[in-house]
Amino acid sequence: MGTFSVNIAVGDPQGQRYTAVEALVDTGSSYSALPASFLQRLGVSPHERRLFELADGRMVERDVGETRVRIDGRTATVPVVFADEGTQALLGAVTLEIFGLGVDPVRRRLVPVPGLLMLNACRPQHDAS
Repeated sequence: MGTFSVNIAVGDPQGQRYTAVEALVDTGSSYSALPASFLQRLGVSPHERRLFELADGRMVERDVGETRVRIDGRTATVPVVFADEGTQALLGAVTLEIFGLGVDPVRRRLVPVPGLLMLNACRPQHDAS
């Protein structure tokens, strides 16, 4: 699958100010990632440190926080990774799922997809008496 970028807006955790960002759509990345200094300027604070596997197989620890993201006029709070300086902004799989978006690799765009809901197949029996 080819790669492509989309324009998103990343906001402060309160959702009061946003900055436009061109983000590479990366379905192989669990979380969205932005340079740490960019997130810090928005007032995003890390709430945990997690282990991640890079594309080349190396393992690294990175800070993770949450902030507001706007895509096509819709806004949600999403987890974000504090990436190294100079790293291109990435739009990861969890953010896509939160927004209910999938990837159309032919037209190089994001498309709405239905969510999945696996309900218990066993239904309670009702007494007919």
